[in-house]
Amino acid sequence: MATKTPEATPRFAKQRSFPLAHLLERAGVTLNGPNRWDPQIRDQRMFRAVKRRALLGLGESYVAGWWECDAIDELFDRLLRAGVQRAFRNHPVVLWRTLIERTFNLQNVRKAWRNGRAHYNLGNDLFEAMLDKRMAYSCGDWRSANNLDEAQEAKLDLICRKLDLSPGIHLLDIGCGWGSLVKFAAQRYDVHAVGVTVSEEQVAFVKRSCKGLNVDVKLMDYRSLHGKFDRVASVGMFEHVGPKNYATFMRVARSCLAGDGLFVLHTFASRDSFPSRDQSEVHWVNDYIFPGLVVPSMAQMGKALDGTFVVEDVENFGACYDQTLLAWCERFERAWPSLREKYDERFHRMWRYYLRISAGAFRARRYQVWQFTFSPEGVPDGYQRPDRRPPIVTRTVKTSASTPAHA
Repeated sequence: MATKTPEATPRFAKQRSFPLAHLLERAGVTLNGPNRWDPQIRDQRMFRAVKRRALLGLGESYVAGWWECDAIDELFDRLLRAGVQRAFRNHPVVLWRTLIERTFNLQNVRKAWRNGRAHYNLGNDLFEAMLDKRMAYSCGDWRSANNLDEAQEAKLDLICRKLDLSPGIHLLDIGCGWGSLVKFAAQRYDVHAVGVTVSEEQVAFVKRSCKGLNVDVKLMDYRSLHGKFDRVASVGMFEHVGPKNYATFMRVARSCLAGDGLFVLHTFASRDSFPSRDQSEVHWVNDYIFPGLVVPSMAQMGKALDGTFVVEDVENFGACYDQTLLAWCERFERAWPSLREKYDERFHRMWRYYLRISAGAFRARRYQVWQFTFSPEGVPDGYQRPDRRPPIVTRTVKTSASTPAHA
């Protein structure tokens, strides 16, 4: 445990106007206390940063080294359950940002390219060190898994079975990342797969990783898609679309899907619709990790679905994201000695904070993970969700030169 700073607690106690003061006791948090989740204050500027910048200042002061915590995920779980986000709903920073988010389309075509490159072009070395062997950058399915690789394979196979894949089917993955789904589907289900992304780093990785498979990858914004596919999937990308573009996204997906096809959308989500003054915990993540990130609500998605899809199935396994994020954080910390030559200590603290506060937010059930299955006109006699725990049967698929599916 870090050495206690004697004057920090009394000085804090005198600051009656500090926004977090009245929440700490309710959350079971003690400044410079003995528990793993208790913050250890190293610099009094931390208090001023939070007063001036709300929860943005809390993250910024951690990155600056002004406070430490052995279990940031546990701290955030407690603070969010106690309602820390509501303490800042009338803060000038929160009011201003809410106005901006309501007024402007922060995920238009130009900004989508900029936002995607800012995060996903950081370097494949970072993500290879942090993610599983298949490079899946979304919540794994831990309900029958023992480790990160198994959780991600279970998630990918669940999506493939929800899509009812079979050899020869043409699959489109909107926001394919490093190709985890298109590669898995091509290897296990012998499909023709096309993935699109706005990251040059991801395109280069997918081309190398899927060489010899019937997989094509394109550097493309989803709004430029055309053609017809038997199945469509989008995994962990909808969070970048933004509420002003949800209806457009759904129309594009519908235009690309055959009349008897299926569309599986995997996204993390919120109970409340953004922008919301009660969810300012996302502002730090927006500014330092995922520019343009917006977590959708059921109400926003429902409105966007008008006239496009029948909702066949919805499944929530948001509690699994806590385990996924902690597994990523463990791998990141283990790999840090080799990463520090390229990324500085500020980045180290920033990335740790991102992974840990995100784990705490999902543990507090502030956020969920939804998998929707859509059809254009409704599945005759009804859609049946596949069992989520079957044994994974390895299939041997002969590889051939990559040929483009419908694109």
